[in-house]
This record gives sequence, C-alpha cells and structure tokens, in this order.
Amino acid sequence: MTAQQAHTPQAAGTGPRTAELQGRFGAALMPTYGTPPLALVRGQGCRVWDADGRAYLDLVAGIAVSSLGHAHPALVDAVSAQVATLAHTSNLYLHPGEVDLAERLLGLLGADGRVFFANSGTEANEAALKLVKRAAGPGRDYLVSTSDAFHGRTSGALALTGKPAIREPFGPFGVDVRFVPYGDAEALRAAVTERCAGVFVEPTQGEAGIVEPPAGYLAQVREITSAAGAAFVLDEIQSGLGRTGHWFAHQAAGVVPDIITLAKGLGGGLPIGACVGIGRYGTAFGTGDHGSTFGGNPVAAAAALAVIDTIDTDGLLARATEVGARLADGIRATAHPLVAGVRGSGLWLGVPLTRPIAAQVQRAAADAGFLVNAVAPGTVRLAPPLVITRAEADAFLAALPGILDTAATSGGTP
Repeated sequence: MTAQQAHTPQAAGTGPRTAELQGRFGAALMPTYGTPPLALVRGQGCRVWDADGRAYLDLVAGIAVSSLGHAHPALVDAVSAQVATLAHTSNLYLHPGEVDLAERLLGLLGADGRVFFANSGTEANEAALKLVKRAAGPGRDYLVSTSDAFHGRTSGALALTGKPAIREPFGPFGVDVRFVPYGDAEALRAAVTERCAGVFVEPTQGEAGIVEPPAGYLAQVREITSAAGAAFVLDEIQSGLGRTGHWFAHQAAGVVPDIITLAKGLGGGLPIGACVGIGRYGTAFGTGDHGSTFGGNPVAAAAALAVIDTIDTDGLLARATEVGARLADGIRATAHPLVAGVRGSGLWLGVPLTRPIAAQVQRAAADAGFLVNAVAPGTVRLAPPLVITRAEADAFLAALPGILDTAATSGGTP
C-alpha cells in the first residue's frame, strides 16, 4: 500500500467491524478508558491497520512502547523461540534470560548495581518506593515528588503522582509525599531535609506534555539529594531505552541517580519493567522484601534483549536523534498559527498549541492517516517507533498543515 493510498480522506474508525468491536468493548470492559476511537488489528513497521482495513502511520508507538515498531523480525523471532522453549518459571527459579538482561542493563548504565524486574512502569515505581523506604530506615519519614508528575496508578505510585484529578479521589495514601514545582531547584532544596527518604523526578515530564526542566536541573537534584542523604529516584519509564537519542536521558545530563525505573520501550510491546538500584541501593532489599510472580519472565526478557540488540546493531540511537530533529525542525517550519513551538528531544516530542484543541488535532490526524496523541488539552505528543524513516517523518510533515487547518475549523473552542 502506498502512502497516498494509506492517507485517503476518510473518517478514522468509522467502519462496521470497528463499530461492532466498540459495542462489544463497551459492554464487556470497565469504562476506565472510555471507548477507544480505533480498533487496531495488525501492524508492520511504523504502520498499523484498523479492523476495517484503514492504514495509519503510527506516531504514538503504544505510548512510547513499540520501540521496534510492529512485527519486527528480531522481536518476533526472539519471542517465538522463547515461548516455544520456556514461557514461565516464577521467582522460585532463575532463568538465563533474566540474568543476561540484568547484566546488559547494568552495562548500558555503566553502573555497579542490581536489578529487580517487574511487569510495568507502575510496578517499577512501586518497587522503587519500597526500596527507598527500606534503605532510609525509620528516621526518614517522607518523600518528595513534583507537580504534574506521573508515576503510575497503583496506590504507592499514585501517591507520588502530582496530578490532583488523578490522585485525590483515591487518597489518603499510606506514605507522606510533598510536592514541589517541577524544575524549581530552590523549592526542592527547601523541601529536602535530613528526614526526607527520597526524591522522585522525571528527566522530562511525559504525561504533563513533554515538559522539559531548566538546564542543569538534574544535576541540581543530584546535589540536593546527596547533601541531604536522600535517594535520587529517576523515572525513565518513557524516556529510557533510546527514546531521546541516548540509552537513558540522564546520561545526556551527566548525572548518576541512585535508583532508575524503566518499562515501556524496554520490551518493545511485551510487558516488562525494571527497578535498578545503584551502589548501596542495589543491595538494600533483603530476601522476601519484594517479589513478582511474572516479573522478568523468560518471554519478556527475550523481547527486551532483542530490543536492546536491535537498537545497538541498527544504529537506532542515531536515528532517533536525526529523525527526531527532522520532525522538530519541520514542525517549527510549518509556522502554523496553532503551533506554539516544539518540546523534547529525539523521538519524544511535545507540540504545544496556541488553543486547547489537541483532541481535535488527534482526530484530524487520524482522519488523514496518522496516529498522534493528545496528551494534554493544549499539547500533542509524538513518540513514534525508533525505526521510523526519514520518508515517513516527511510524509507526516507534509500532511501537518492540512491537519492543523482541519482541527482549527472543526468546532473546537479555546
């Protein structure tokens, strides 16, 4: 199918098979997501197809998850071979894949540490929260997080999430968390005392709309936490594994956190998360302090190893840098009145709008054959697979002015 055929004018998600699946979805699943506008049935590279045969260029990648795109041969082969050999062991036994993967992550981090495998980013942050408390002891009785942060939706991770609409309906929480404005080093310094157990920070806030901190912020967090003896926990769940053009975003800042949490792109679509403790935080947990029945299972570990190998051998860090810059420069060059700029780095970009009509942009993009994400009312997020080509990026840039024009006249109000 050509790009022109894939992007023929047609309302996205309007076919009969999609409507049928949406009806069944609404009747059988809890309404935590509403009813999604599209029903996807297959993918190849950076393209996906809906239930009625319409093709889309995927610029979301399952929210920064599908690092290698869809049906990548390396991932298919690794997962197929592993599931045909040994799919599960539980934590009662070890298997070679988890050892290989832990060693590989520590090598990429250049760190003396230890790894705990979970199934998701939320679970990785839950592990990090417990690890901080175990390492701190009873004299350090509170944590610090940042406004608009997102660390997950289970009780511990939600306690660290600085979005009141998400957090407040489910309180009170069993942990004291104090929030400071993201990027404000002086507010953080005032909040972190000798009683603070740890500070949770994202290198760039993903769910807030790809919000970057001021230059030098992560180094200031490192200095503040070190001075107070508190743990510096860096949530790299969206930013890790090549998304920003580096293996991990903190490497560009030249800092070493105490604990790093990973997920999303690590498994390339398979569910896996990791909590990495550096130095003394690598051995703060004792036997029985934490666990996961499925965490780091052989199939997920095989997927993660395939992702890392492919990023390395195919030069996808350089591609993320190059194509990400091409996208960012091209978006700026549209000079469209709806575009207020571009935030982020690599293939992790936020496009702030001059009007809060990101949902209309998302819909217009889908109608034009492109999947983007309205991460906030006034921000569109792009997080395409790391395998996206220059030609695919250019196809989106060519269509973008028309998408924005359609969104601006679609009835959305400021």
